[in-house]
Amino acid sequence: MLLFASEGGWLNYPGIEAWKFVNLAIFIGLGIYVLRHKINEKLLARRDAIRQELISAQTQHEQAVALVAEADSLLGRVDDDVRNLQEQARVEAEQERQRLAAGTEREVEKLKQQAQREIERADKLARKELRRFLAHRSVDLARESLRQRIRPEDDALLIKESIGELRRTTV
Repeated sequence: MLLFASEGGWLNYPGIEAWKFVNLAIFIGLGIYVLRHKINEKLLARRDAIRQELISAQTQHEQAVALVAEADSLLGRVDDDVRNLQEQARVEAEQERQRLAAGTEREVEKLKQQAQREIERADKLARKELRRFLAHRSVDLARESLRQRIRPEDDALLIKESIGELRRTTV
C-alpha cells in the first residue's frame, strides 16, 4: 500500500489519493470475508422477519377488508332494520290500541250492566217502599173512615161478634 503512496502521478493527486480507496476496498473485502456468515445470517433472519411481517400485514389487511365489507353489509341492512322496527312498532301500537279499545268496550258494557242492575234494584226497592207506604196509608185512611162512620153501638156489636168467633174457634 505504501508502494502506491510513494509513487507519483495521478494516484497522488490531491483529493483523490487512490491508495486510500484501495485500502478501503481491502478493509471492506476482509471485513466482508470475515463477517460474511454473520452478515448473511443476520440478513436472512431480517428477510424472514420482513417476510413474516408482510404475511402478517397481508392477513391483517384481509381481515380489515372483511370487517369493512361486513360493516358495509350491516350499514346496508340498517335502513331495512329501521324500517322493519318502525313497521313492527306501528303494528304493535295498532294492536295495543285495539286491545285497549276492546278492554274499554268491555268495561263500558260492564258498567252499563251494573248501572242497569242498580236501576232495577232501586226500582224494586222504590216499588216496595211505595206499596208499604200505600198499605199503611190505606190502613190509616180506613181507620179514619171507620172512626168517622162507626157509632158506639156498631162498635159494641163488632166486639161481641169477634168474641163469639173466638169461642167457636177454640171449642
